[in-house]
Amino acid sequence: MQPGVAKLPHLFQPGRFGRFEIKNRIKYGACCVSNYNTRDGFITEREIARMRVIARTGCGIITNQGAYPDPLGEGKAYFRQVAIFDDRFLPQFERIAHDIKAQGAMAIQQILHAGRYGGIDLGYCIQPSDVPQTLPHFRPPKVMTKEEIRDCIRQHAEAAQRAIRAGFDGTEVTSFMGYLLANFNSRFTNQRSDEYGGSIENRGRFMRELIDGIKQATPEHPLVVRLNGAELMDKWGGNTEDECFELMQQAVDVGVDMISVTVGWQEAPESSIGRDIPPGYWNYLSERAKKMFPSTLITFGNRLPDPRMADDCLRDGIFDYWEVCRPLLADPELIHKAAEDRLDEVRRCIGSLNCLSRLFRDLPYTCTMNPALGHEVEPEYQVTPAAVKKKVMVIGAGPAGMECAITAAKRGHDVTVFDKSERIGGNLYAYAMNDLARPDDLLSVISHYEAVSKKLGIEIRLKTEVHAKFMRSVLHQYDVCVVAAGATVDRSRVAHIEGSDKMVDALDVAHGRVKVGQRVVVVGGGKVGLTIAESLRKHHNATVTVVEADKRIAGDVKPSFKWRHASWVEELGIPCLTSTTVVKVADNGVTVRSAKGVESFIEADSVVLAAGAAPAHALFHEFEWMVDELHGVGDAMIPRGLEQAIQEGFRLGVRL
Repeated sequence: MQPGVAKLPHLFQPGRFGRFEIKNRIKYGACCVSNYNTRDGFITEREIARMRVIARTGCGIITNQGAYPDPLGEGKAYFRQVAIFDDRFLPQFERIAHDIKAQGAMAIQQILHAGRYGGIDLGYCIQPSDVPQTLPHFRPPKVMTKEEIRDCIRQHAEAAQRAIRAGFDGTEVTSFMGYLLANFNSRFTNQRSDEYGGSIENRGRFMRELIDGIKQATPEHPLVVRLNGAELMDKWGGNTEDECFELMQQAVDVGVDMISVTVGWQEAPESSIGRDIPPGYWNYLSERAKKMFPSTLITFGNRLPDPRMADDCLRDGIFDYWEVCRPLLADPELIHKAAEDRLDEVRRCIGSLNCLSRLFRDLPYTCTMNPALGHEVEPEYQVTPAAVKKKVMVIGAGPAGMECAITAAKRGHDVTVFDKSERIGGNLYAYAMNDLARPDDLLSVISHYEAVSKKLGIEIRLKTEVHAKFMRSVLHQYDVCVVAAGATVDRSRVAHIEGSDKMVDALDVAHGRVKVGQRVVVVGGGKVGLTIAESLRKHHNATVTVVEADKRIAGDVKPSFKWRHASWVEELGIPCLTSTTVVKVADNGVTVRSAKGVESFIEADSVVLAAGAAPAHALFHEFEWMVDELHGVGDAMIPRGLEQAIQEGFRLGVRL
């Protein structure tokens, strides 16, 4: 028995799903769609390669991403979503089903009709009632007739039959994120007056007929339904949690084999899976479902990234199967590392939702933590032995530098990392220590690098600043130099402002090197400025004002997290003066000018400069004639974010 299996006995305990033996209690969730496929619904080699990696994750049940079931594309939510409305699509599904089952897992095909969020190529969507969109990028609604409802149920049943013919063992229908099934179930979008609307029994009629239709079409194969335990749609008059569980009862009554408990809609005004939600926060929904339906299998995994937490939940009867998706995108080796007792090496899903941010921009999804996601088919992204072993020096122990160092070491290079700080992590550490969401998630990135670099024997020399004099002292000792020294606050941008020397550096404040007073003006409303302002207000009860030259704050924040900063500054009472510039800095405050030219004075004990970042370009000029190969990655090249730092560090590491 592997050491991790002994420590996580419930997670690795075999189970059953219908007539199928399952090797453990882990179900890979479909994780929406990848957008790796063709515009007309065919699966590409890029997707085949990604799913081959997923097949090897070690899960007992693996769900393939959602395919839309209707020929018109009314159910299609994403530009490159796969289709299953015709037999011509089946050859690629057959390959995926084969790859999953070849690894000893049960293969489930999800059927995803987006309803209110669909019709991406049509200019309209279909839903039960004429309820206007609250988000402007979705299409105007068209009300489904009873005949169209019957056709939709038939299309789902035929799609299920195709999935079984392709080799899948079962099927799944999803209401997650507010798709068609949720549209019928919810009071918000179902305002019909016929037998499909009104009472909760009538609103659940579509679901019951859908389950019955699929069960009749595939009687020997189990069916999973993903249902909301909480819609989080109170603002719009959506279902209560009690109503959500009444609908689950209806699904159980008509013979669903497994319920996947989910949380939230795309339109929900609060987070459900972002890093501002603590791990385990939603477990009570799954626990309630398991108590209500002891004879029906319950699977769950919303904001539950840790195998140890999942094992405890299985032990306590909170669910029957751990449904895990994004943590396996972040680290496809998660289950194997858990079994081998190597959880300190796991790349944790940090809930940054880069995956969803990309999807919501009609792009293929990627992962902040996994640079290879989406590139599995490309040899250039594989970590292979280096043709020539080199001595590599990396300047900077932030994410870009550590990612490059670890990747290069895996290829066989001899790597040394230098950093002038007392710890690794760079500015990510300072950012994490001021973050109001989940500092532990961001700090897990650093602890991962610590564990893996130690395992690989990478030498890390801290409190060592690398400059021209130092480089001359180590001439010819290294074959490669990678500049990953990060960025600094760009003071040149404010040099023209009277009193700019009185501004303190935002990174010095974030690292705790500089203390500020109780009245603070933060110049710059990007992610660094907002994070510092929020932290000063919440943790130090400071009076904080943010001054931003652009029309909006959070310009460099991921789309899926902009709203969070907006809500925090509102909750904390932080004034944000947009389209406003600093005119003068004095000992007792700041003079600012609005876009209309109106000047005003803000009293302040401290002024924090968080606008603009300067890359480490000077080091390239200093080192150009001192080393054979000179490279740069991350903020040292162009200041951006964590995703770009990790991606670039990896891409350089695999080709050194």
